[in-house]
Amino acid sequence: MRTQVGIVGAGPAGLMLAHLLHRHGISSVVLERQSREYVEHRLRAGVLEQGSVDLLRRAGLADRLDREGLRHEGIELRFDGRSHRVPMTELTGRAITVYGQQEVVKDLIAARLAVGGPILFEAEATGLAGLDSDSPVVRFRQGGRDAELRCDFVAGCDGFHGVSRAAVPEGVLTTYERTYPFAWLGVLAAAPPAVDELIYANHERGFALYSMRSPQISRLYLQVAPDEDIANWPDERIWAELRTRLETVPDWSLTEGPVLEKSITPMRSFVVEPMRWERLYLAGDAVHIVPPTGAKGMNLALADVALLGDALAAWYDSGRTDLLDAYSDTALRRVWRAQHFSWWMTSMLHRLDDQDPYEAKLQTSTLHYVATSRAYATSLAENYVGLPEV
Repeated sequence: MRTQVGIVGAGPAGLMLAHLLHRHGISSVVLERQSREYVEHRLRAGVLEQGSVDLLRRAGLADRLDREGLRHEGIELRFDGRSHRVPMTELTGRAITVYGQQEVVKDLIAARLAVGGPILFEAEATGLAGLDSDSPVVRFRQGGRDAELRCDFVAGCDGFHGVSRAAVPEGVLTTYERTYPFAWLGVLAAAPPAVDELIYANHERGFALYSMRSPQISRLYLQVAPDEDIANWPDERIWAELRTRLETVPDWSLTEGPVLEKSITPMRSFVVEPMRWERLYLAGDAVHIVPPTGAKGMNLALADVALLGDALAAWYDSGRTDLLDAYSDTALRRVWRAQHFSWWMTSMLHRLDDQDPYEAKLQTSTLHYVATSRAYATSLAENYVGLPEV
């Protein structure tokens, strides 16, 4: 097979890049090791920054998003027995939209297939070759047969465990990472949300988050130990713990319902530099992961490929190389800003098993400062809705 850009991975990054390239008249082939059903239904992030919403609209992909997405103009912080709203739109002029990552993926796949763009599902990339030549090769296996995809460039959008990053020679990349001493237990429940905006709760028993996916479906999270066994969390225990951590203000209570799904997700930070080597360009979880507290994962992936799409378009249109050369440095400025914000939110809201009273008091002091300082609240709001340029 031959195409201009070989894209490994059919998550939001790979699919969005394919769509943007198509709009510039650039051909691509997307390889995805999982089935279409799997990628359209795996639960991931659900918060879109203003810039991500604007990108989807510019790309002609926002019809369903605009109908079904839930626009939020603030978030609520709960701590020390009180509640405080951060009015993000009032402070920044921008907002977030709650719209599940799987819904973004469904829209991108539908758009790709509508124009006849190839997505090869259940096609596992097994290796990359010739990245330092003008004709790189992506080797893959589909239907029990080995095949090759030849291209001008390779976009590695295949996540942390994919083959793309591993194809870079040893010694080229520098890794920065941190593992947090806790995880999130997440549940999807058939329960109408009891709130209009997300609640972030700091509680002595640990962090909790109240989110939603639709007017009928709630998405809720609890801080748990990183080695926690999901079998130890029957539905009754989950709801009891959510009540303890969230029902800390007067005249408010959870809306409960059947738990549809539950899982435990470790918390970590991870960045690799640079985000390119020769004709391989890395994007999304392949090169950076953030703890979900700041809701940045999918948004960073989309920002990466928006840059990469423009850079490739400039190369094909006029032979310009400046945008491709600057891709890694430009993307990493946003990545590190998001890393800091996610670390800050995580540190402010989570409790440690061995946390001393001094650290707990510092957390409460920080939350009080956000609640009383317009400047500090504006900083949180700007980072949460997404900085237009970094």
